[in-house]
Amino acid sequence: MHVTFIYAGITECGFGSLKGNEGTWINHGIAVLSAALKAAGHTTELIDLRRLSGWGKFEDKVRASSSRAFAVTMMSVDYNPVTRCAQVIKTLRPDATVFVGGPHASILPEELTCLPYIDCVVKGEGEVTLVRLIDDLAGGRKPCRLVEGERLGDLDLAPFADRSIFVGGEEPFVAFLPAPFVTLIAGRGCRYNCSYCQPAEKMIFGHKVRRRSVGNVLRELKALKESTRFGSWMLHDDCVTEDSSWVMEFVEGYREAGFREPFVCQSRADLIVKSPEMVEALAGAGLRLCIVGFESGSNRVLRYLRKGCTREQNLEAARILKGNGIKIWANYMLGLPTETREEVLETLSMLEEIRPYHCSPAFYTPHPGSDLYELGRQMGIHLITSHDEYRRNSYEPKIDGPDYSFLKEVLYRSIALGEDAGPVRRLFGVSPRVYSLLKRARAFARRIGVQCVPRPSGKGA
Repeated sequence: MHVTFIYAGITECGFGSLKGNEGTWINHGIAVLSAALKAAGHTTELIDLRRLSGWGKFEDKVRASSSRAFAVTMMSVDYNPVTRCAQVIKTLRPDATVFVGGPHASILPEELTCLPYIDCVVKGEGEVTLVRLIDDLAGGRKPCRLVEGERLGDLDLAPFADRSIFVGGEEPFVAFLPAPFVTLIAGRGCRYNCSYCQPAEKMIFGHKVRRRSVGNVLRELKALKESTRFGSWMLHDDCVTEDSSWVMEFVEGYREAGFREPFVCQSRADLIVKSPEMVEALAGAGLRLCIVGFESGSNRVLRYLRKGCTREQNLEAARILKGNGIKIWANYMLGLPTETREEVLETLSMLEEIRPYHCSPAFYTPHPGSDLYELGRQMGIHLITSHDEYRRNSYEPKIDGPDYSFLKEVLYRSIALGEDAGPVRRLFGVSPRVYSLLKRARAFARRIGVQCVPRPSGKGA
């Protein structure tokens, strides 16, 4: 049977945005599901809204498709484009079956099962379940409205991502990483309990972290090297460094296999401080950039977030990374519930001491499924009125209480601390006016396909 996947992640970037940086990255969920269906004898294609010029082009694609099954993945932020996709499909192809899965379907399936233009909502993981549902559909059996996905116990059983379904290659998101660039995911889940993230992630992946074997990951890297000749890559796990024994085994295997390509990963300050020898080994293998969710410079706020890290660990982690020649991508939040002006300035002073390669701020955005979201709902402080506003950014007020004018001033000052903001700071300083001009220049550069520095979302945003 032929299945059409739809990637509708355009809320932040819009149509016609598949140019440069993270806009070119594949969606690993779709890619793995496509591989699983192909292994079961089905065929697949992808409609990527980032490649289209507007809804008219999407309608043309749906009319031209021979598929009887359409599968759409949904983040909370992309609820509106996803549901519009489903409506278009059902209008133009009423005989087709529409499946919706992904994070939002796992966290709030009741928001989708009530919609008449969605036939089946898949909650959780789908490698096994979607294949079964498509087999059933091919045999004339209609799916249930809500299906609980079967979770893989051994991730080595999952197929390698089918990257061929995404036309064109991925591109590096910082200038010093050589192209071609690829992203890879080795595990699922997170053992930590940050209030801005959990229990949403556990709803999707379960309470236990699962990780592919080192040998399995190296086999995929070898296959990628043969097919793409990649020059750099990113290990896109939430926090691969939580398992230092896995990391040390991987580092040894990576070097023994002859890999010398630089790479990026994400980590936490407490893990870096706990295992400086692991950081040294990663640097020796080629780690050139580490994305760290520092979140706040206030110990009181870090405790409030259940982060499990302290300001002192944030500063020490930065020293360890820099001492090993690893650049720092700093994720942090401003405008958190209960945060005071003094605590915001503590975050700024922490960044002044860290001096990251790149400062990646966001106004705190309450996200469905998290404890902090539920607390804010009970407090009545949410200002979000549309799913579109779940986007990670630093220009929309998200909750009632913070002084966003003050936060913007701090945000401009913090961005200027990044190593990659050096020329701007020296020539102009970063003021609200200059920042606004830079944002417009960035938007124009994206439209004409010029590379610029993005802000990959971290766990704290």
